[in-house]
Amino acid sequence: MTVHNPALAVTTDVRLEDVHPCATCGARPLGVCADLKGHELQNMACASETVTAQPGQALFHEGDPNPFVFNVVDGAVKLYRLLPDGRRQITGFLFQGDFLGLGGRGPSSFTAEALTPLSACRFRRGDFDQLLNALPALEHRLVAMAGDELMAAQEQIVLLGRKTARERIASFLTRLSARQVQLGGEEGRVHLPMTRLDIADYLGLTIETVSRVFTQFKTSGLIQLLPNNDVALPDPAALKALGEGAA
Repeated sequence: MTVHNPALAVTTDVRLEDVHPCATCGARPLGVCADLKGHELQNMACASETVTAQPGQALFHEGDPNPFVFNVVDGAVKLYRLLPDGRRQITGFLFQGDFLGLGGRGPSSFTAEALTPLSACRFRRGDFDQLLNALPALEHRLVAMAGDELMAAQEQIVLLGRKTARERIASFLTRLSARQVQLGGEEGRVHLPMTRLDIADYLGLTIETVSRVFTQFKTSGLIQLLPNNDVALPDPAALKALGEGAA
């Protein structure tokens, strides 16, 4: 088998006895395989291979042919594009349970780079298409996830087009906190696996503006900066109201 990115660690020998861990996978409740059971889960597992990546390592690069789709099992990923003048626009952050790569079948329009140690299930597009045809529950789940992704994209358009810097960062922290609670994280606390520059490139701001607003939020008591890139949110409702322009 030809591996798209030879630097990625790949496990391809999926056996029947290896299927059972899929049933207890931490990514499954939020992932594309959430509604699969029994032989359906077995078929999905047998069509996949496990890839791992270290922080800064890409699953694939912008412009590369990419015959794979991915389900994030553990870790975080940033998606970005480079403009002709070298500027970078981060288009999203993915976490445990998120699906990646189904948007187009030509050369990749963005780079997917690990923010943390990463593990993902990888499928060849042809194999995944066959799974969609054979497993209605998988197709229905993927459609639902696509709808959620579209809604998030619409919210991002409003954020970039109309919100102030303070509102953008408040919205970002609120949304990231909600996502991490879904993954079993502590409410009122958020972990930032991305850098301040990553946040700036995602929100259409400068790193200086992001740092200044974080300082303002800290001074006003909206957030508390903790070790290991954790942020406490003492008053999540106030932060959410600010992000919605109601404060």
